[in-house]
Amino acid sequence: MSFEVLPHTTWTRVRTVLNWINLSTLLGFLVARLGGATITRRGRGTYLATGYRFNFPVASAFTIGSVIASKHDLDYFVERPVLLKHEDRHCTQYAWVFGVVMLPFYFFFVALSYAIAGDHSSYNPFERLANLADGNYPPPMTRRMKRLQKRAD
Repeated sequence: MSFEVLPHTTWTRVRTVLNWINLSTLLGFLVARLGGATITRRGRGTYLATGYRFNFPVASAFTIGSVIASKHDLDYFVERPVLLKHEDRHCTQYAWVFGVVMLPFYFFFVALSYAIAGDHSSYNPFERLANLADGNYPPPMTRRMKRLQKRAD
């Protein structure tokens, strides 16, 4: 399968520069290299780091700056363009939230979402703004709603 390199837009050029200045893309490259990933230019200032070997974070893909990392190969992403849209939105979030400064906020909202829903995504605004469904996450449900649904089944 072939992988389409996407053209830049004015916004993606700005986002790319911001993510280099705020050091998040550099951190993304460092994490990808430490994880043994192979890096491929995706276009629009983003990169795919495939073959990531560590089991953290537990996700089919994760983004740091403009680097989208995954344990999977390129074909996995070719078959999942919607997932790439989700991860691309995270690239934009790094630009808006001042790069590596986003990480403590992101992990705070992971903890909050776990407290409310028992998962890291349901009540995490970063995941919700990236579109939960595109990231293959279930719709938001509180722990109480899940218990009630389980009783009804």
